[in-house]
Amino acid sequence: MLNMLNQHMLNHTGEKPHVCEVCNKSFIQRGHLNTHLLIHTGEKPYVCEVCNKSFTHKRSLKYHTVAHTGEKPHVCEICNKSFAYKPSLNNHIRIHTGEKPHVCEVCNKSFTHRGELTKHILIHTGEKPHVCEICNKSFTQRCALNRHKLTHTGEKPHVCGVCNKSFSQRGTLNTHLLFHTGKKPHVCEVCNKSFTLKCSLNNHMLLHRGEKSHACELCDKSFVVKGTLNNHMRVHTGEKPHVCEVCSKSFAEKGHLNRHILIHTGEKLHVCGICNKSFSQRGHLNRHIIFHTGEKPHVCEICNKSFAYKRSLNKHILIHIREKPHVCEVCNKSFTERSDLNRHLLIHTGEKPHVCEICNKSFSYKRSLNEHILIHTSEKPHVCEVCNKSFTQRRNLNRHLLIHTGEKPHVCELCNKSFALKGHLNNHMLLHTGEKPHVCEVCNKAFAQKCTLNKHVLIHTGKKSHVCDVCNKSFVKKVSLNNHIRIHAGQKPDVSEVCNKSFT
Repeated sequence: MLNMLNQHMLNHTGEKPHVCEVCNKSFIQRGHLNTHLLIHTGEKPYVCEVCNKSFTHKRSLKYHTVAHTGEKPHVCEICNKSFAYKPSLNNHIRIHTGEKPHVCEVCNKSFTHRGELTKHILIHTGEKPHVCEICNKSFTQRCALNRHKLTHTGEKPHVCGVCNKSFSQRGTLNTHLLFHTGKKPHVCEVCNKSFTLKCSLNNHMLLHRGEKSHACELCDKSFVVKGTLNNHMRVHTGEKPHVCEVCSKSFAEKGHLNRHILIHTGEKLHVCGICNKSFSQRGHLNRHIIFHTGEKPHVCEICNKSFAYKRSLNKHILIHIREKPHVCEVCNKSFTERSDLNRHLLIHTGEKPHVCEICNKSFSYKRSLNEHILIHTSEKPHVCEVCNKSFTQRRNLNRHLLIHTGEKPHVCELCNKSFALKGHLNNHMLLHTGEKPHVCEVCNKAFAQKCTLNKHVLIHTGKKSHVCDVCNKSFVKKVSLNNHIRIHAGQKPDVSEVCNKSFT
């Protein structure tokens, strides 16, 4: 009894007399030290009789056993959700109460779970106690070290029974299988939206809390998720750490690399249940299904016009808002987004910093250079999911898709006529304004459209680039050549309704 009292008194004094000889961590009780030593020895003495999985701690085995029985005796009195373990129920109840009892002593940030606080504290201490024995890279968490070790061995023991893809971790395989089944087991308790991954649900929950705790130190933009901030920082640094092993193209985000790799593998895991057409990405399948259903789920709250795609709705909303807060100091042209203004400014500076290594042609924008390079490679990576027509540029595919959807998101504010493309709307607006901005330098004749001016200039140059394959006669205009060809064909298609005279 006296010994137990002495041990108890250590809780009040803070004394920790039992010290680990490996890492110098100290403990109040000898038993706690003995349990801790198992981490260094790797010993797992507690074995499950059902599946032979072994554990360092007896309580871990006890928790694991419930996985085989499926028993969930602990029920939430508020929403009736049940849990296998009492601590899991206690943690769950804090969602309802909003309680965050675990507070960081350094920055006063509070957490729902003790484990979250423990991980958070490592940010302040910078401590990474788990070290790889091969390359000496250190990690804050043991599980992160275990995952890292597989990069040295290259071992991928977990194989998908559907597509034979292999994974280094069982959990990654389980996550992968959800993409085949379409199952989304993680449900938001606020809005009932479901997610494939637990981390996606956690990130989503931050939207309800309105919390954006991760701020960029360069531009003050804030983010809900730390990973999103990390990706954003690459905008400032220009870093693209994810490199394709096939063609050496680099990407800022891992997800972008994964999508790119599918171009090389040709793998298409996502299959349409209606027509059996397969797609490389789940998002492409979702967009394709809209062609079957005709669904337009994205509705404008101002005029109730509906759209098949969210991006089309976003463009449409700008018609109502008309907000363009970013103004060019040179010509006073205004833009909806800051990035659009930055691109516009290059027109005034004439700067073209992006140079093609093959032909030395230079471009104002990196995007334009990337598109230009496809001319040399003949690559057309953007494929229409409806008719399989391929395009060099993404925006050309987007324009092409409007043929299939019949969507015309660009509306004239004066007569409500709608157009598929923004450029077509701009040309149409000239009919209302009477403006003819394109002027011939030879005779000063003005035209509403650039293409019409280009045709007119040929009158002055005398250039006849359209040549008949039969008699080699040349013409200024394509339409004149087409009419001429009818002479060889013996056709007289253009007939006057008044006198029946025919014309070539």
